[in-house]
Amino acid sequence: MLRFLLKAYFFFIRITKQMDIAQFIPHIRNEWILKLKNVSASFFILVAAYWFYRRVPYYQIYADTKLQLFSFHCQVRDVLPALYAVYGVLLLLYYLSEKQPQIAKSVYCLLALKKILKTPRLIYTEGLNQDERQGILSILLKGFFAPLMVAWLLDHTNLMLNHGLYIFNHTGLLTSEFLLVFNKHGFWFLLKAILFFDVFFFTLGYLIELPCLNNTIRSVDPTLTGWAVALVCYPPFNGITGRILSWQPTYLPQFDNPVVHIATNLLLLLLMAIYASASVALNFKASNLTHRGIIASGPYRIIRHPAYTCKNLAWWIGSLPAINAGLQISSPWTVFLVLASMTGWTLIYVLRALTEEDHLRKVDGDYDKYCETVRHRFIPGVL
Repeated sequence: MLRFLLKAYFFFIRITKQMDIAQFIPHIRNEWILKLKNVSASFFILVAAYWFYRRVPYYQIYADTKLQLFSFHCQVRDVLPALYAVYGVLLLLYYLSEKQPQIAKSVYCLLALKKILKTPRLIYTEGLNQDERQGILSILLKGFFAPLMVAWLLDHTNLMLNHGLYIFNHTGLLTSEFLLVFNKHGFWFLLKAILFFDVFFFTLGYLIELPCLNNTIRSVDPTLTGWAVALVCYPPFNGITGRILSWQPTYLPQFDNPVVHIATNLLLLLLMAIYASASVALNFKASNLTHRGIIASGPYRIIRHPAYTCKNLAWWIGSLPAINAGLQISSPWTVFLVLASMTGWTLIYVLRALTEEDHLRKVDGDYDKYCETVRHRFIPGVL
């Protein structure tokens, strides 16, 4: 199917060249031919991606996610066609309105795919040129992360609104049953609101790349190590990681003492809020494995990896009940497994930080200048 679609696309491009459109429309300029190439390549990738997502069982898990607000009930799959159509229209309007169009990454991606399918041995030995490599890596990056972000954004929004509406409609319970409301709705409303802002900016970062927003992808990490340590933190690969490490990070840890329980979980929420503030600081530049310019505002003024630090600290707090349970039953093995698992997750994020820094340093000198100002990676004044 992919080979057929690629042949159809390049046949279309070849025909337009042979026809010499300028003969039929005398006033047409070369920039409009480039716009036509950009639009056709981008829409080809959109259609191919939609066909792929509709047929791969893994993505159906997210498509089946239920959305419910008041009397409105649907699944993510029900709103995806409309979202695709809106995105396609916006993409079309952007390409047609470009004053100084450049060759789109989608065009380079298709050129790279054509070479890979036509001369795989040659590409294996000689590789792709820089533009083609960046094009295919950018499309693969967006193709993997964008659907996850869209599904998560819809889910976080839905749950945030439902938990928030319950609290709003049952304010009297905040005095009589505060702990119950906090556990079932309050904590989750705050967490989903925090994650909403995190995922919102990453969704924009993957879907929108415009020179006027100064978020053009300068480079995508080309290393297998960089991609591996990033992907093991996301579905479906994080499920395998969780099974290997024998324990998954959890939210809303339970403590017997109500004061300790609430205080500890508020601390966890505070850490997650700082984590999300890093995404807000990245703004339209939010995305994994890319260099889109250095951000030195928000929590990035203090340490170089605030998101990784705060997320892992929150997960360590989430592991405390499991550690305590192991201590109460005098099971050193249980305590060891939890500590080993959390250490494993932490090391993964340390590796993510190191591979990201290695990638950023190889692109230009901006990151080295940033490191001269912000010297510590994870802990201010220490590490």
